[in-house]
Amino acid sequence: MVRWRSLFPLWPDVILAALILGPLFAPFLAASHFLFLPKIAHIIYTMGNHVCPQPEMGLMLAPPWKMAVCMRCYGTLLGVLLTRWWIERSTTAREWYWLPQYGLGGFLVAVLLMLFYPLEWALQHYGVWGYSNWIVFPFGAIAGLGLGLLIMPLLYPKQRLATSR
Repeated sequence: MVRWRSLFPLWPDVILAALILGPLFAPFLAASHFLFLPKIAHIIYTMGNHVCPQPEMGLMLAPPWKMAVCMRCYGTLLGVLLTRWWIERSTTAREWYWLPQYGLGGFLVAVLLMLFYPLEWALQHYGVWGYSNWIVFPFGAIAGLGLGLLIMPLLYPKQRLATSR
């Protein structure tokens, strides 16, 4: 018999893995022309078009197919992955990056970090600088850190962390 509660901790990791690998694999799946793989790529591109403000700025990985999201969005995903790695290494859930221990101040720090994403997009939109992967990726990664620091303690509370060790 499957114990669904024991499988719950895996679901956030499976979703995060799909979010990280999907945009990378989409160009190769689309270029493959093998059975149903281009249809899977189409699903990934459709999702990327709905979540990314500039999917046309994705990296060209398998010409003429680009990555499903821009590097700002991909930086956000990698920032969330970094916080997931921090959470996995946590032993007490009291390390400096566990923002819930700071209350409202921790929440505001997370929101401030997440605002780096729209800040960069606005600066680009108003002509302060043009689009460059070297600029948008770090801004996305900082926003991803904020997002990860906000949601990871909710997905991996310290009670579950203590019992899994």
